[in-house]
Amino acid sequence: MIQDILVVGSGSAGLIAALSLKRKIPQIHVRIVRSPDIGVIGVGEGTTPNFPKHLFEYLGISKKKFYEIAQPTWKLGIRFLWGARGRFDYTFDQQLDVTAAELQMANGYYCEDEFSSVSLPSALMREDKVFPRQENGCPDIQGWQAFHIENEKLVNVLELTARELGVEIVDGRVTEAEKAADGSIAAVHLEDGQRLAADFFIDCSGFRSELLGKALGEEFVSFSDSLFCDRAVVGGWDRTDEPILPYTTAEQMDAGWAWQIEHEHHVNRGYVYSSQFISDDDARAEFLRKNPKAPKNARIVKFRSGYYKRQWVENVVAIGNAGGFVEPLEATALMIVCGKVQDLVEMITRSQRRPTPGMRDLYNEQSSQSWIDIRDFLALHYMLNTAMDTPFWQHCRAHTNIGEIQRLVEFYEENGPTGFCRYRIPSVLNDFGLEGYLVMLVGNQTPHRAGFTPPEEDRLRFEARRARFIETAKQSMTVKESLAYVHHPGWQWNSDLPPAN
Repeated sequence: MIQDILVVGSGSAGLIAALSLKRKIPQIHVRIVRSPDIGVIGVGEGTTPNFPKHLFEYLGISKKKFYEIAQPTWKLGIRFLWGARGRFDYTFDQQLDVTAAELQMANGYYCEDEFSSVSLPSALMREDKVFPRQENGCPDIQGWQAFHIENEKLVNVLELTARELGVEIVDGRVTEAEKAADGSIAAVHLEDGQRLAADFFIDCSGFRSELLGKALGEEFVSFSDSLFCDRAVVGGWDRTDEPILPYTTAEQMDAGWAWQIEHEHHVNRGYVYSSQFISDDDARAEFLRKNPKAPKNARIVKFRSGYYKRQWVENVVAIGNAGGFVEPLEATALMIVCGKVQDLVEMITRSQRRPTPGMRDLYNEQSSQSWIDIRDFLALHYMLNTAMDTPFWQHCRAHTNIGEIQRLVEFYEENGPTGFCRYRIPSVLNDFGLEGYLVMLVGNQTPHRAGFTPPEEDRLRFEARRARFIETAKQSMTVKESLAYVHHPGWQWNSDLPPAN
């Protein structure tokens, strides 16, 4: 029976894992090793909607406390400066996988020429607004949003909450993992001589993968035939007069793409690129030309895309970068962490803290499929982009392996943005759903042979819907205006109130 869990690594992945286990299985003793050798990449985080749900609904963290300490801003989606259109928006609601009652076909068929303001969140993004304004003047904060958050502030609030729950944090440098006779991990040793034994270990040691990769020698599966980028130039600046945008920006570059993440007082910017097609110096120079406010010594981060074939080996589960990594094109890092932690907690609980080999195998199969789904979805972004003709983008169009979604693309090319495309998505557990794929296909103006031309009355009804969304968005609130309300001492979150008798 699992009674004692040791989490190796105290970044966001380690803290979320520890918090989740302690919150849901309070009788387990949970400790975290906080090692100076196991740091964080140190960039701002973009998230997806499952992250705030995990914090507030699954973990029960107070919104007021979280907003005070972590100081997030809101993210409605991703603004892609990308592809033949030059710009399109991927929101967290349904833009395309929906058919309005008054229309003959799904929304995607009406977006051949203009793909914007198809829903209220997409209209808000187009107008650089974040929430509608209520009659009392307050922002109407809806559930179709995620966060932009600075990693250090996120770690601060998670660590505070973990201590309040009784999670023990041990400071020390991990020097060795001790293996038991059966091949499992018995303990980790720290530089100061401490030996920390446990029944079960969570490897959240980042790229080092101290337990799963190093100690247990699990096989690494590379994504290098699908995702060609392997480095990033990272450099942000303090905000001056720039508006706080309610979305992450992903902008195509000569040999990759650049992100922009919006914090209240800081702009986080980075350029993800392929070292096969551009040197570090040239990548930094291109980045600085487009971002003159970035520091001249913007640092280079090297990474490899892929995952360990089994995420759960013996009595070790890897969470976060210790288990795998892909570039942050869709902000999947914390999405994976929250999803896999919930799966793990459920399996430990349902097995009465005696997880079976069958449970472990199922966890590994589902985790592997999640990584493959992410790989294929990101690869699709590159393969469909026809806007740039540099050697990097030529290579992407000719050689990107999109794996299991090739059948989906072929079906779309024949039938257009129909809801029947969902039956060509290979996994029912896919995190992106049909909506994500349709946004990429329609957004990149991927040609299809469906041959539907909306009748004039139908087109006018569709445009009237767009006009209503645009009108509401124009009267809505900016991020700065909404933050002023949330930061006011008198602001009260309804979810923090005690239930009525």
